[in-house]
Amino acid sequence: MMAAPWPRDEPLDERLLLVEPRRGAWHDGRIRDLPSWLTPGDLVVVNDAATLPASFCATDPHDLPLELRLAADLGHGKWRAVLFGKGDWHTRTEDRAPPPVLAPGDNLRISSELTATIEEVNPNAPRMLVVSFALEGAALWLALYRHGRPVQYSHLAGALRVWHTQTPFASRPWAVEMPSAGRPLAWGLVANLRARAIRVTAVTHAAGLSSTGDPAIDAALPFPERFDVPPGTVEAVARARARRGRVVAVGTTVVRALEGCAAMHDGELVAGEAITDLRVRPGFRPQIVDGVLSGLHEIGSSHRELLQAFAPEALLSRAFAHAEASGYLGHEFGDMCLVL
Repeated sequence: MMAAPWPRDEPLDERLLLVEPRRGAWHDGRIRDLPSWLTPGDLVVVNDAATLPASFCATDPHDLPLELRLAADLGHGKWRAVLFGKGDWHTRTEDRAPPPVLAPGDNLRISSELTATIEEVNPNAPRMLVVSFALEGAALWLALYRHGRPVQYSHLAGALRVWHTQTPFASRPWAVEMPSAGRPLAWGLVANLRARAIRVTAVTHAAGLSSTGDPAIDAALPFPERFDVPPGTVEAVARARARRGRVVAVGTTVVRALEGCAAMHDGELVAGEAITDLRVRPGFRPQIVDGVLSGLHEIGSSHRELLQAFAPEALLSRAFAHAEASGYLGHEFGDMCLVL
């Protein structure tokens, strides 16, 4: 499927493919049609994580250029990160030069004010690191935003700015890549949902990297990720259930947060912050989520595996083949599907 090269000027014009597993059918529409495809009492759950600029140009101790991409905040000043050799987003991730061989204790210089020290190197995947920064607190966050740029890939037509990678719900900067399923849900659309007695609530989930270019690492994606389920969302889910409404997750990260939380508490949704290593695959039986609003993901990706927990792959393949033949666009700025 052709990748969307840039965000559309009008998100509500993005195409929306409704996939109905119970009927074995699909229908074409637009994002603006979403309220009419849901029913009063349904609950829409978004990911309100803001996207931080997680890509940094740096040099190693021998002044060789490299790129450091943050993958997850591990707390206590440490970050999981992925290292790339010389080059930038213009080159396909899988074609990027390998990074230099580094060791714990080596420093990566990003700027005169920002350096990262390598704390750990994954022995099975040397480009996977744990790093720490000399700065902390507000000084660190200011430096990250001053010197970082959004993670992006070669299918895009130009360099992204931080504002290109934010959804309307962006709050805490937890995500290293945009939780893109929420991007086209403009506030006018949210108002239309609420006017139809369809409630909208949020979780925060630290959306991670979608690709590293290393097949062994990519096969292990997604990594364990942090999430926070607020009490209001727990109450909203309980209210929807009491009214026989459906819980619709906006994006695979929301599925992972809600189902990861339920897996930790014997099928119950409990408010609080935690880390989930849950990987939703075919055969998984969701405890909380009834449907998913998501991008159009390719076979073999972890996102596509997750969708197969809500619809059989044969139906997804036929529906997505129709979408491709009809000119739908893929990737983070592309069109959407609603599996419900």
